[in-house]
Formats: sequence, structure tokens, C-alpha cells
Amino acid sequence: MLRVNEVIGPGERGTGAPSGTVTLTFHDRRRSRLLAALDDGRELALMLPRGSVLRDGDRLRASDGAVVTVRAADESLSVARAPDPRLLARAAYHLGNRHVPVQVGDGLLAYLHDHVLDDMVRGLGLSVEARVAPFEPEAGAFHGGAHHHDTDPDHDDHHHDDHDHHDPGHGGTHHH
Repeated sequence: MLRVNEVIGPGERGTGAPSGTVTLTFHDRRRSRLLAALDDGRELALMLPRGSVLRDGDRLRASDGAVVTVRAADESLSVARAPDPRLLARAAYHLGNRHVPVQVGDGLLAYLHDHVLDDMVRGLGLSVEARVAPFEPEAGAFHGGAHHHDTDPDHDDHHHDDHDHHDPGHGGTHHH
């Protein structure tokens, strides 16, 4: 089992050969303690400092020096669009007021799919569609996520528009 307790900073290298990738949902990328499987099936024990949030492309160093790359898993998202920046700002305000993690893109907001939130956002005048894509919400003021990744769920390599399920375990509550 690989034991990971460090995120490698930009430009740093691991002492071992790249050991693989681990694909995680946003919920799991927010956890500082986690048992997971690498994409090749090997076990991984994540033991990061409290409050760590992993992003797609982050690299982790295992206790033996091996390097593991983090990949954001495809998730069921709601993508809200509006041509008016004020409508987007209003929707972002109401979602944030409910502590919902939000991904901000050009002319859009994305959040983990939720029918109740979809109805609220539609009521504010935005269009909402379901999409399956990696989820990379804003890091938030208290999580120090200084590096930037492409945050537009339309820029995934594959689209699955027919997935439309509700996961009640992702209502925006914080699990630290």
C-alpha cells in the first residue's frame, strides 16, 4: 500500500518513478484521510494535513518517494448559464449562501447536480442542463488554492448528456 502524506509543489520532483494515477470525486479530494485505490487497483492511504484540497493534476509523494498524479473524476453536474453577468452573480450569491461549492466558467456556473438547486437557479432566470464532467469548484477564501486549472466543464474530452441522477450525499455540506 502506498502511503501519501505530501502534495508536491510545482517544479518539485519525487525521488521515485511515477507510480500511477488516482481518480477521485470532489468529495474525496477534500478529505485529508482516505483509503482509495489507484487506477491500476493498488491501494493508497492518503494522510494529508487537515484542510487539504486536491486538484486535478496535483502530484502526491508517497513515503517511498513514488509519485502519484491526482485526476478529477467525472461527476453528475448541473451547468447554469446566463448571458447577463448580473444573473450569474445572483445565482452564485444564492448558491454560496447555501455553502454549495461552485465552479465558475465563462458565462456559466456548475455545481454537483441537485434538482432543488436547479429549480432555484431556473427561478432566478438561468438555464440549467445536466452534464457529466470533472468538477473543479473555486477553492474558497480559506483553502489557499492559489493555482488555476481550466474550470469550464464544457472543455472535457467527452460529453454524456443523458446522465441525470441525484446524489443526496452531495448537498454542499462540509466534510473536513
